[in-house]
Amino acid sequence: MVQARKDGESFSYSRFQGQGQRSDFWTYNGDRFTDHSRCFQAVQKLRLDYLQELPIETCSICIILSNRWFCVESGSADNPSVLLVHGFPSQAYSYRKVLPVLSKKYHAIAFDWIGFGFSDKPQPGYGFDYTLGEYVSSFESLINGLLLDKVSLVVQGYFAPVVVKYASEHPEKINHLVLLNPPLTAKHANLPSSLSIFSNFLLGEIFSQDPLRASDKALTSAGPYKMKEDDAMIYRRPYLTSGSSGFALNAISRAMKKDLKNYVEEMRRILSDKNWEVPTTVCWGQRDRWLSYDGVDSFVKDSNIQMVELPMAGHHVQEDRGEELGQIIYDIIGKKIRF
Repeated sequence: MVQARKDGESFSYSRFQGQGQRSDFWTYNGDRFTDHSRCFQAVQKLRLDYLQELPIETCSICIILSNRWFCVESGSADNPSVLLVHGFPSQAYSYRKVLPVLSKKYHAIAFDWIGFGFSDKPQPGYGFDYTLGEYVSSFESLINGLLLDKVSLVVQGYFAPVVVKYASEHPEKINHLVLLNPPLTAKHANLPSSLSIFSNFLLGEIFSQDPLRASDKALTSAGPYKMKEDDAMIYRRPYLTSGSSGFALNAISRAMKKDLKNYVEEMRRILSDKNWEVPTTVCWGQRDRWLSYDGVDSFVKDSNIQMVELPMAGHHVQEDRGEELGQIIYDIIGKKIRF
C-alpha cells in the first residue's frame, strides 16, 4: 500500500484556526493498483469530504514519474473519456459543476497540474523546473498513465498552448478539443498584471506566499463575480498548508513570462493550419478581464474551428457558468466523437 502524504493537514493560525469546513478534506481510504505501462506506477483511491455532495465516484492520487497528480473522476470508465484541464492559476475544483453534467454520458476526469492544487509541488531545480516544455511532457505522461487511448480535451486559459501542442503531436488520440478563453491573439502573449506580479524578483516571492492574493483574489480579478467563502477556502488551502505552493507559483509565473509568447504563436500556427483535422471549438466568456475579445472572432473565422460565446462568463468560464458550460461541452463532444 502506498501511503500518500497528507497535504491537507489542519491549518491552525489566525482566523482559520478550528474551521472544519469543506476544505478539511484529506480523509481517505481505499485500494492501490499497479500498472506496468511506461510511466504509470500507482493510484491511491481517496474519499474527499469537500466533494461528498457531488455525484463523483472516484478521487485519486496518480503517481507518475515520482510525482503525485490529484485527479477526480465522474461517470463510467466504459464511456468515452473527457479530460478537463484547468488554467493558470486554478485547480480541478473549478470543474466541480461541469463533472456531474458530463458524467451522464462520459467518463470525465479533472486533475491538478503539477505545482497546483493538491498535486505535488517539487522544488524548482530538483526534477521539475515548471517550464512549458516540461508541462507538455508531463501531460503526455499523465494521459499515458491514465491509459486513455482516445480522449476529448477541455482546457482553460493559459495552459491551452500546452495542450494544443500535445494535440498537434498526437492527433490520433484526440476526439475533440475544447478551448476555454485561450490566449489566441498576439495581444494575449503577456500575462495580466495580477499574474505577472508573481514573477517579480522580490514582490513575486512575497505575494506568492499570500494565500488570498495567490488563489481566489487572482481568480476573481479575471471576471465579474465574487467567490463564495467555502469555495475560496478550497483554492487557498494549498497555500495555507505548505510554502511549496508559493514557490511553485513563483516558478510557473517566471516560466510563463519567458515562454508564453512563443507558445501562443505556435498555437496560432497550429490552429490556423488548413491541414488541422482535430475537431476544435473555442468557448469564450465575453466578460473576461484578462484577455480582450478583439481579434478572437476574426482568428476563429479564418481557422477551421468553431466558436461558442458565453455572454455572462469571465475568463474562468467553468467557475462562472459551470453547469451551462457542462451542457455545451456535452453537446459539442456528442456530435464529434470519433471511434
